[in-house]
Amino acid sequence: MPTLSVFLDVPFAPKTTSKLLDDFQQDEDPNKVCLGYGVCMTGEKIPWLSPVVIRTLRRLIHDPSFNYSYLPEHGLEAFIRVATELLVGRHSPAIVENRIGGVHTIGGNGAILLGAKFLKDWHRGPRVVYLQQSQREQYGLIFQELGFSLREYTFWDSYRLVSDTGKLFDIVEHAPDRSILLLYNFGSFLLPRKRWYKLSKLLKRKQIFLFCDIPDQGFVSGDPDQDNKILRYFVTQGFEFFCNERVGNLVVVAVSNKSLLCIRSQLDIYTRYMWGSPPALGSRVITTILSNPALRMEWKKSLRGMVESIMLTREKVKEKLRLLRTPGSWEHLTGQDGMYGFLGITVEQLDYLVTKKHIYIPMNGLINFTCINSQNIDYITQSINEAVLAIGPGPQPKEPPKVLVIPNNSDPKNLDHMTSETKSLGAKASPLPAYLHSKK
Repeated sequence: MPTLSVFLDVPFAPKTTSKLLDDFQQDEDPNKVCLGYGVCMTGEKIPWLSPVVIRTLRRLIHDPSFNYSYLPEHGLEAFIRVATELLVGRHSPAIVENRIGGVHTIGGNGAILLGAKFLKDWHRGPRVVYLQQSQREQYGLIFQELGFSLREYTFWDSYRLVSDTGKLFDIVEHAPDRSILLLYNFGSFLLPRKRWYKLSKLLKRKQIFLFCDIPDQGFVSGDPDQDNKILRYFVTQGFEFFCNERVGNLVVVAVSNKSLLCIRSQLDIYTRYMWGSPPALGSRVITTILSNPALRMEWKKSLRGMVESIMLTREKVKEKLRLLRTPGSWEHLTGQDGMYGFLGITVEQLDYLVTKKHIYIPMNGLINFTCINSQNIDYITQSINEAVLAIGPGPQPKEPPKVLVIPNNSDPKNLDHMTSETKSLGAKASPLPAYLHSKK
């Protein structure tokens, strides 16, 4: 007689991986394209790696002195140091005052899980987490499993076709005091200095705890230091926060060295029973490159080259749509920065591209521009044109994008009287073309 399983009542779990990617992989159409990958891609349809990373990896593998021992719970100290310095700057006041440190984790989700676990046990405030819609699939389940309530927000204005980062003020203003705000990719926030001054005062008054998520430092401007200027500003203002460097480093910024030591001691306990020892090879590659001035310079050069390529792709897509006389405005394609950008079309048009043209795009319209290359750009743009003509024009900007101009002698208090329209800063033109030109 067969033995009954003790797991008879276990149901089949719903898929938590991307259905978009699953559908793309099962599609047999030869023209299929996926614009929803979460990593930087090459024209050969493989993840991009800087050449210096590949060379360093090969060198380490063949190094007879390479140590294969387990790392301690908190990880490789040299890796934590160089990764943290890349984030906040080598001469950051937090480093000078010894109130910043990190814990080597098992990737980006590992850092979020570790930080969320600590906040569940030690954060004195409502268990409410604000996160962007694009982060829900990756991080939402982690916070929900730990008992947090999720509240989603987005900066994308689908009517005006701009990223309205001015909405950040409304989010913070209406959030419960001492709640948690998960901020994604600081480099994409286009706010003048005096607006950041006002925001920092608001965050402090409401005691909002920041949990920053840095997925691709340097891919916005081509310069890792430039991308993190806002985060470094918060460090100088004495904020305490967590930061997820997705290379596998949970950075802790505390108010004092004593507080930092206490926080890290608790995090070490969590890591001991969650994974014991973090992966060593990738962290040693990063440490080798960032510790060597020549290799570091080569890595930065290759990063800047990739960002220039992304910008060129944006320009090409916009120009091809213009030549096709595709109805609508496409200026927003070059008004955004980084690998990702909103395509700015309707749900019906997105569905047309997926079902009729086999072009897989997330339902929020956020695409990865590194997935577009010389082999597929004509097919993609012609398909977008076809979708718009078949379904009808999508959202159109009601008014020209606005840029807030604040005189240097402005009093930050005067910003309180700004209208909601003036607060909409996402339409500010990208500074990257001028920036890259100045670097040449």
